Amino acid sequence: MKTRFPVYALLAMLALSSCATVKTPTRAAKDDGKITITFVQINDVYEIAPLQGGKVGGVARVATLKKQELARNPNTFMVMAGDFLSPSVYNSLKYEGKRIRGRQMVASLNSAGLDLAVFGNHEFDITEKELQGRIDESAFQWVSSNTFHKTASGIAPFTKTTAAGTEKFPETYIMNVQDKDGTQAKIGFIGLTLPFNKAEYVSYTDEYQVAEKLYNQIKDSCDAVVAITHTSVEEDSILARRVPGLALIMGGHEHNMQFKKIGNIYITKAHANAKSAYVNYLTIDVKNKKTSVVPELRMLDTSVPLDPETSEVVQKWMDIGNANFAALGFDTQRVILERGEPLDGREEMIRSGKTNLTRIVVSAMEKAAPAADVAILNSGSIRVDDIIQMPVTEYGIIRSLPYGGAIMEVDMKGSLLTRILEAGRNNVGSGGFLQYSSTVNYDPQKSVWILKEMPIEPSKTYHVALADFLMTGGEANMAFLTKDNPDIVKIYPVATDITDPRSDSRLAIIKYMLNLGH
Repeated sequence: MKTRFPVYALLAMLALSSCATVKTPTRAAKDDGKITITFVQINDVYEIAPLQGGKVGGVARVATLKKQELARNPNTFMVMAGDFLSPSVYNSLKYEGKRIRGRQMVASLNSAGLDLAVFGNHEFDITEKELQGRIDESAFQWVSSNTFHKTASGIAPFTKTTAAGTEKFPETYIMNVQDKDGTQAKIGFIGLTLPFNKAEYVSYTDEYQVAEKLYNQIKDSCDAVVAITHTSVEEDSILARRVPGLALIMGGHEHNMQFKKIGNIYITKAHANAKSAYVNYLTIDVKNKKTSVVPELRMLDTSVPLDPETSEVVQKWMDIGNANFAALGFDTQRVILERGEPLDGREEMIRSGKTNLTRIVVSAMEKAAPAADVAILNSGSIRVDDIIQMPVTEYGIIRSLPYGGAIMEVDMKGSLLTRILEAGRNNVGSGGFLQYSSTVNYDPQKSVWILKEMPIEPSKTYHVALADFLMTGGEANMAFLTKDNPDIVKIYPVATDITDPRSDSRLAIIKYMLNLGH
């Protein structure tokens, strides 16, 4: 007697047999042990909206870039290498009864999909309470390896408090990734900040020692270790030499794009204000314990469309800003100079010499304070790091000098004036480099400062107009410049009425430029 199997049962058995013999080898053949992670890196972003008449930059363009890369690779992450809460044109404005202080930037970056951030030195320009507010509003991860919170009870990590609870900023952050074929990898992150801003609520540890210690702690448990830094490119180069096992250094601080390779480590820094982004493709060969990086600089211009969702958030904050500026006497949309050469406010230019923009700013100060023998301001007052295209609006000037500040008038001895000018000369390349009246010159042959074709006399009294920040002693190498300096003869009352252009240097510049156009 023959035993018969139903046809459907036989087919089922064949199907099961086929799955059992084919499924496992197919998976093994596809899993090559390699995985690629994409990092969209930005740094030093102070503007949420596009620049140059909408042609470049803007957080909404960064959002689009991330979405484009995410469509190609699900393991795509946006990284901010510091300096985004300050300085900003919004920092002196109010919303819902409180100073904005970077709130517009956190909201925009949340919308754009920022994944990971480190502190820049300017994050500590705002108060301890304000910074805590921005941290708590952030939807992204922070990593802080050498920067800590100085509290009444001691030094501790910064924390973020949300509805889910309070969590400490980690000194290292471990990211787990997996691709379609099943390759898994762990990426360790170290976050470093230069100890430039000495805010009372911040404590720093040595960035190199910390980097070496933390790298050694996590290197054996990670497939790659990446440093996100807000230090100078020179310091990044030292880091690369001291920790040669790093896979990549994504940095900030310089505003002009930087790209170096030290040994096998790429150092990448994009242009400030999201005029560009670095897209870094990190490939990890898990089996052979090797990494490789392909860095690509992407210009964020009109070829990259604005993301609609992030643009909506940006527009909300622009409307809030415009309403605030109107209350301060500014009309952001008013054109104050229709034609002429574009104004050069790039930091690489204004921190080492004079440009057409710095000449206008100094001339405006002279016009606002006609009794002054000389007008002086620090180049760091100008934060636009951009070429301002014609026509120039009032907003163009507001964003160029986001700090604003009054023009102070002071009588001082020539010895102090010379000391100030000399400090500024030695600050070349930094925000402490000084811009001053064209009637002032330095004679390198005699090592003498000249004012109106005459050497500055140490005992003579000079009437000086200067940015009020300079009188705080807070500028680099100018701690001596305070109201208590014995060479200060007289300090004149500071103008506060918005009808007086000395009350805000931006009002003085706007008034001066309006006259230029007539």
